[in-house]
Amino acid sequence: MRIGRRLDQPDSGWTFIESIIVIAIVLILSSSVAFSAMRYVEQARRASAQAQVAAFGLALHAYFMDTAAYPSEAQGLRALWEKPTLAPVPPGWTGPYVERPIGPDPWGGRYRYERPGPGGLPFLVLSLGADGLKGGTGNAADVSSAGE
Repeated sequence: MRIGRRLDQPDSGWTFIESIIVIAIVLILSSSVAFSAMRYVEQARRASAQAQVAAFGLALHAYFMDTAAYPSEAQGLRALWEKPTLAPVPPGWTGPYVERPIGPDPWGGRYRYERPGPGGLPFLVLSLGADGLKGGTGNAADVSSAGE
């Protein structure tokens, strides 16, 4: 008596159709995961922009403590990284006040700096969101130091 399969039976295994079905199932599952992950990527971009705007606000206050003035609009946020050469050149500048040069926002746009800010605030730091336009809702909403 022989144990196991008979020698005259073909090897049993996955057929081509079964393989295609498995690949289709894997593709459907991975695409649904990727679709839901995009929502979290946008939330992470927004949180990153909010954290960067807050960090720029703290750096601007430190700049003010050293120089007794905020950078002019012409000097912009760049004044947090390197000593301004445009007038008024601050004599008490002891920066840099940020860890690295000011780069683009998480959507690839540039951060805007306005002085004075709205409602009596000394400045406004602003990212225009995903659409790069003022205003907007959702991912297109602005992120600003004014909390708007």
